[in-house]
Amino acid sequence: MYSGIATFHEVVEFRAQQKGEQSFIKFEEKTVTYKKLNEHGNKVASFMTSLGFLKGNTCAVMLPNNETFLYSWVGLSKLGVIEVPVNTAYKGDLLAHIINQAKCKAIIIGEEWINRILFVQDQLETLQYVIVDGGCPEGLETSLRWFSFEQLFEEAQDTQPKVSISPQDPAVILFTSGTTGPSKGVVLSHRANFSVAQTACELMDYDEHDCLYSMFPLFHVNARYTTVLVALLAGSKVVLHNRFSASRFWDICRREGVTAFNFMGSMLTILMKQSEREDDADNPVKKIYGAPTPPGLYESFTKRFELTITEVYGSTELGTAAANVPDRFKIGACGKEVPIYEIAIHDEEGYPVELGIRGEIVVRPKKGAVMFSGYYGNPEATVNSWKDLWFHTGDVGWMDEEGYVYFADRKKDVVRRKGENISSYEVESVINRYPHVQECAIIGVPSELSEEEVMAVLVLKPNKDIELKQLLTYCEDHLAHFAIPRYIRIVQELPRTPSQRVEKYKLREEGVTVDTWDREKVHYQVKR
Repeated sequence: MYSGIATFHEVVEFRAQQKGEQSFIKFEEKTVTYKKLNEHGNKVASFMTSLGFLKGNTCAVMLPNNETFLYSWVGLSKLGVIEVPVNTAYKGDLLAHIINQAKCKAIIIGEEWINRILFVQDQLETLQYVIVDGGCPEGLETSLRWFSFEQLFEEAQDTQPKVSISPQDPAVILFTSGTTGPSKGVVLSHRANFSVAQTACELMDYDEHDCLYSMFPLFHVNARYTTVLVALLAGSKVVLHNRFSASRFWDICRREGVTAFNFMGSMLTILMKQSEREDDADNPVKKIYGAPTPPGLYESFTKRFELTITEVYGSTELGTAAANVPDRFKIGACGKEVPIYEIAIHDEEGYPVELGIRGEIVVRPKKGAVMFSGYYGNPEATVNSWKDLWFHTGDVGWMDEEGYVYFADRKKDVVRRKGENISSYEVESVINRYPHVQECAIIGVPSELSEEEVMAVLVLKPNKDIELKQLLTYCEDHLAHFAIPRYIRIVQELPRTPSQRVEKYKLREEGVTVDTWDREKVHYQVKR
């Protein structure tokens, strides 16, 4: 394993010298060697320099899992330009907010999402350059400057930039779901990213004989720092796809020689729902890493597919804070704190609670610079997250006498659906602008697969009515596809506290009522 804490591009350079023409990542039928990854990263750094980019500038990246995303990641790292990966489902106000909040001067974007920039261009305050991967349309009359990634790349030089970058320098800004306000940009240094990857390497005991498979997007921590960076540190190979296919999953693992993969959301449940086959256990996968593991699934899943599960608990800000490892796996728990963190359970006043009693899960590091360094451009949110010298996760849980942490609920107003954190605030902001809606409350209700589905509880303006399908069509122009409510319920009023806060816990208790509209029952297909 590569030892020592450094920067992302330095590890790429190290592996390029060591492994050269060996295959590192396979995208479907395309492969990227270590040498190619480094050299093409140099070319991205070269053309970004020609556009005037300097260390400390920010650049958004909105791409699918492909070679361009990897080369951009390496090239920006070599310059010390802070990368701002953008979820490819984002559009409308949220997309504009992220670009503005991170003060992005440029965006590298897939051609299929050009219209999303055009839709919000009048809202963009700092963006100057749009670099299009796949083909740049001609004749665009906008205030932005448009470039073809391919043309810039072809004209660029393969020269190593000479920029001094330390492990403490910010490498990336990842936006996490807002709770009472817009999404916040989590600033992570190279050292923090290495901390996530090294923790995963140690927990999973990865080495050069492993082949890691991920279908999660490169704009998430999961694929970036617990697959790609992990593989660079361990000398492993990577198979990277853009979509999860339950029916093809195990055949892909067999064909590619996959020894490990990460899971999130309802992935394990969906795999278990596939028809059993005689060769289910005949696969090369030995170990998997992720969350959650439904308690009733652990034994049947590990037995059916003959592998071990490491379940983890963490966040974008923390990386991995707790782990439930195979040799002492406790069903239903998230695991014990990892060596770099201390975990406690506190009450509303900030005092530790007794074992077995619910409270907020709070975390603090035992080593410096292993977690996020703040919320970009939002010092107030940074300070508020660190009350009493503990980072407040916004999650409710408890701890048992052996030190195992259990997750119970979210204190923060976020819905967790298929591995995505969805800000209730942001969905409510969109729906509240819709004609005839007086107010809206967004809650999460249990999904039949795992985690939650999004439910909107609406109060209409007096003597008004709405067509629910038209409401969803409106939402599709402004929200990510995974944030579109599945359930809609219309009520006369929302339950409130004396201080007029909406009592969402009462709505959650009522759940999906008989008068709730379900878009799946009317076969409404959400547009991506």
